[in-house]
Amino acid sequence: MPENLLPNPTANPETLLPAEPEVIAALDADAPVASVVVSHPSSSLAWALLADEAWARGATLESYAYARVGYHRGLDALRKAGWRGAGPVPWSHEPNRGVLRALFALRRAAEAIGEAGEPERLTAFLDASDPAALPALSAE
Repeated sequence: MPENLLPNPTANPETLLPAEPEVIAALDADAPVASVVVSHPSSSLAWALLADEAWARGATLESYAYARVGYHRGLDALRKAGWRGAGPVPWSHEPNRGVLRALFALRRAAEAIGEAGEPERLTAFLDASDPAALPALSAE
């Protein structure tokens, strides 16, 4: 029997995280991001936004810490959604953007504090998730 050389779409299917309507509603209502994190501590989006706030005020270590939590919460959410450690996490799917933002924020802060190897690993993770994510985040 000849070997099937076509890609197997079920080998690493896209991971699509569920929406977080309560988080989005709180953010849209201009709730302080820290209070959104307290109310929704599993939201990688809320942690990523908290990391961005810290970064904007020059609190690099706080940004790193918040992004690290967002990254781990994002990994938990990805695994719960069926992610097996590899495969696409499309930027185009709005609920995925929280974990991708956390990865980006962690990458940025890791680079700023000189954490050897971490920015490269996070760049590879972002690129493997969706090559469109890093350019989209860098443009913001």
